[in-house]
Amino acid sequence: MNFNEELERVKSLIDIELGKLVQNKDCFQKRILESIEYSLFTGGKRLRPIMAIKSYEMFNNQLSEIMPFAIGIELIHTYSLIHDDLPAMDNDDFRRGKPTNHKVFGDAMAILAGDGLLNLSFELILEFIDNNAKDINDYKKYTRALKEISKYSGIYGMIGGQVVDLLLSHDTVTEEKIMFMYKAKTAALIQAALVSGAIVGEADEEEIEYIREFGLNLGLAYQIRDDILDEEQDAHIKKLTFLSFYDINKGKEAVEEYSYNAISCLKKLKSRDSEFFEILTKKLIDRII
Repeated sequence: MNFNEELERVKSLIDIELGKLVQNKDCFQKRILESIEYSLFTGGKRLRPIMAIKSYEMFNNQLSEIMPFAIGIELIHTYSLIHDDLPAMDNDDFRRGKPTNHKVFGDAMAILAGDGLLNLSFELILEFIDNNAKDINDYKKYTRALKEISKYSGIYGMIGGQVVDLLLSHDTVTEEKIMFMYKAKTAALIQAALVSGAIVGEADEEEIEYIREFGLNLGLAYQIRDDILDEEQDAHIKKLTFLSFYDINKGKEAVEEYSYNAISCLKKLKSRDSEFFEILTKKLIDRII
């Protein structure tokens, strides 16, 4: 398998579907569609929807079945970035080398764009279920996948992680809080993508749990690796991270451990082709993609 070609193949399919969502801007609410389009197409790697699709493809090959879930996850991810950048949150002026959404469209429109993306993600998935669930088995697996996405992106997942991040202070920080934040804010949406793909693809329960564990370990390895790369900048702004408790060598050991655990989870999928995810794990940790 040529990994880079496969990555580009799936990304292109995702970009086509995302483009369809903002094609028709001949309407009174044109401005919010422009705001949504701006953030959807500012250089995102599409890693989460790619993970959903490739997780599904380990068990099935009907791409049209998983695509709405993959697109929904990318919409949720994009909404979270728009809101994270707002002055009331992280107050960032740039993302991926371009002005953040609120710097271009204003705070109010950025808030609405984020809200719109979150609603649209569930609208797309529910419309797909309504039109395509042929029997009770389809209905159960589709709604179960949607439930996983909802859980991992909500107050017990991604949003919960952001809450902890906002409330962290040098007086109240603990290693336990940092690790919860990483699990919820970084790993959760990765798990949502991988698990929803496996569920829709009809993986068995044991396989679903291996994939869930893979996503958790990959997310933690990725985030701690990020801490190591940003150590000087984070120390300058007194940002609280894993390295607030440990030195870089301990951080590197943690990255190696979580990466090893992630690959070990994939190895347990004995009858499945997990080569794509093994390569992806190594490239993400090495920041090659």
